[in-house]
Amino acid sequence: MAQTYENTTALTAATPHKSWTPERQAAFLNALASTHSVTQAARAAGMSRQSAYALRARLKGEPFDLAWHAALRVRFDALAEAALERALHGVEVPHFYKGELVHTSRRFDERLTVALLAMRDRLGPPRLRSTHPAFGYGAEDFGPLVERVANGPETWDEESRLEYEELYGEAEEASEDAGEGG
Repeated sequence: MAQTYENTTALTAATPHKSWTPERQAAFLNALASTHSVTQAARAAGMSRQSAYALRARLKGEPFDLAWHAALRVRFDALAEAALERALHGVEVPHFYKGELVHTSRRFDERLTVALLAMRDRLGPPRLRSTHPAFGYGAEDFGPLVERVANGPETWDEESRLEYEELYGEAEEASEDAGEGG
């Protein structure tokens, strides 16, 4: 028996298996929102960049995918705000003469702002039917989406199935209670 246990331990240690647990997914999404880098976010979750993209492809349209979109949107909104600030107030440009600052002026460049704001809409989540469970989540719902990824079922179908089972189970219990009382 002891020999079998040692062999199992050696096999397990030789082939470590990491999986995308809900905790790792939430850590990845939070890191993605703060760094806007899939590589850094995957590293923060202890996973590879490739496995992050594979998970996203597997869960296309599911809470993880929507949270990914929202995470990118969080950082993009900050960038858009900075660009808007530069468009409204310009960038201070110093002017030197013989190594001394003699004047400052403001330079305005609306082209960057226009380009960023035009691109903003393309980074949003896919359009959904109003009957889809994800319809209630928007790009601004990053926090609730990460919470859903961390604590909810992995897919919308699984959530629907659990709700159905809960509802069906309650209805079955109610009919059994009514049958016993009669």
